[in-house]
Amino acid sequence: MLLQVFHLQCTNTSTVYVPLQYFELLHVLYVLLQVLHTAAVDTLFLGFLPGVKKPLGQYGPAGVADTTSGSAPAAKDDDDDDDIDLFGSDDEEDAEAARLKEERLAEYAAKKAKKPTLIAKSSILLDVKPWDDETDMAKLEECVRSIQMDGLVWGQSKLVPVGYGIKKLQIGCVVEDDKVGTDILEEHITAFEDFVQSMDVAAFNKI
Repeated sequence: MLLQVFHLQCTNTSTVYVPLQYFELLHVLYVLLQVLHTAAVDTLFLGFLPGVKKPLGQYGPAGVADTTSGSAPAAKDDDDDDDIDLFGSDDEEDAEAARLKEERLAEYAAKKAKKPTLIAKSSILLDVKPWDDETDMAKLEECVRSIQMDGLVWGQSKLVPVGYGIKKLQIGCVVEDDKVGTDILEEHITAFEDFVQSMDVAAFNKI
């Protein structure tokens, strides 16, 4: 309408006269009508939107606290910080280390017990000499073989001529080094003094 009035004023000023103050008033009314029209359209449009209007802080993902209103959550007491041990307990670490050490020692001992122990043995060849050619060599050998002890096993034997009709008894044996030595053998064999003059070690080999 305002444009129509303005158009009439410009085209036919002789027939229609509109005072300037009326023209300004019409312009103000036109602006107000536009504002009212816009507000009415917005209200009508918003009325068709679904949902219920809620506070701003309640929009967003579920489970998120509303931080737009109210006071901030109270800070935790300083006592909670005291419960946190940043460096741990030395006593607990020492106890754990001791426990692991005991377990490893036990495992090592078990493995060592299962492993067969290597027994050091030696093969010895002995020369047992009689007093003379009249000595009963069969009896002499019987006396020597009668010596029994842990770690001693007698082997083969033979008579070896020495001279003047005298023969010596050459007898082999296997001994465990930790249990039987040549000194013990000599002590036991020479104890048969009625038949044995002396004893010598002819050969000694580690097995």
